[in-house]
Amino acid sequence: MIIHQSLSDFILFLYVHIAHSDDNYDPSEMAVIKTKMAQLFADGIDIEKKLYGTIREYNSFDKVNLQQLFNDSVDHFKSGYPMPDNDLFSDIEEIIRADGKVHAKEVDAMTLISNIVSKAIK
Repeated sequence: MIIHQSLSDFILFLYVHIAHSDDNYDPSEMAVIKTKMAQLFADGIDIEKKLYGTIREYNSFDKVNLQQLFNDSVDHFKSGYPMPDNDLFSDIEEIIRADGKVHAKEVDAMTLISNIVSKAIK
């Protein structure tokens, strides 16, 4: 199952997943995501529009299919792009810590992503 046209779109979806994994879109987490988006997307992209479009996409996505989406997307994008490793995980940790709390659900979400990406870069 592939729903993203680019690796950047998929990474943004991961960021939104991490931010919402504690069942809340904290403003401080959203602010961190916006700073990360500046590195992911070309100048001229409307960051607000892109982020809130991705949030709508995430909210309407059947969460039962998340692991399949993550596996399939990583497999798909690893062939044409270098898969991010430490930078991606550092960004995810920064998003998780932005609200000053680390919830167990956030750790679980990061572990899932870490396991999938780790398999792909081996």
